[in-house]
Amino acid sequence: MTPLRAVGRPALRVTRGIGAVALFAARGLVGLRPFPGRALLHQIIQIGWLSLPVVGLTALFTGAALALQIHSGGARFQASDVVPAIVAIGMVRELGPVLGGLMVAARVASSIAAELGTMRVTEQIDALVTLSTDPVRWLVTPRLWAGILSMPVLVAVGDIIGIMGGWLVGTGSLGFSSATYISGSWSYLEPWDVTSGLIKGAVFGLVVTLSGCWFGMRSGRGAAGVGRATTSAVVAAAVGILAANFILTGLFFE
Repeated sequence: MTPLRAVGRPALRVTRGIGAVALFAARGLVGLRPFPGRALLHQIIQIGWLSLPVVGLTALFTGAALALQIHSGGARFQASDVVPAIVAIGMVRELGPVLGGLMVAARVASSIAAELGTMRVTEQIDALVTLSTDPVRWLVTPRLWAGILSMPVLVAVGDIIGIMGGWLVGTGSLGFSSATYISGSWSYLEPWDVTSGLIKGAVFGLVVTLSGCWFGMRSGRGAAGVGRATTSAVVAAAVGILAANFILTGLFFE
């Protein structure tokens, strides 16, 4: 039975961990009564509005670099005219949601984990429990919903900026006219391409905020515990985004 135990123990630990995270997420998502309006608005500003510059810059340079790469590769097959269409489809389907999610994960997951971890270390969360206040409702729920609501907006803005980055390169150095590039971008886009990217954004927003909240609420004592929680939150959010993107892409476009 020893080999079976060696396999079974890690499998049980993984299963228990997945179940615990799922219950934590469910508890956080249903905690909207009473509605934390002010806390939700504050988190939307922190997660969404303040992440806009880094997401916009990332999308701009990604769209510009993508246009250059596609033009260079397509020239080998006399297919450089497809640059506008591929840039647009690649941004709205994959690069916009994924890169935007990763940038938000680097900024937001670490911030949430550090904030909640510090509250855990300084016993502020214990004080809420002592006052018969549910810490999940007031600390986790606004962050989860703010991530879900903010991330699709960030993805939409990033898609537009990324396509604009491709347009700048296309019209500035690749020989496209403005009208040709714009018509080539939009004529091949379908509504589901845009919708699927926005759905991915909402899922990625949940993954990012859930990772930050989970590791922050379970932070160890002391500065070292907060540091480990912050690192674990960023790594888990990044891996979760890539895994969720693979699953969603298979469901949407297989």
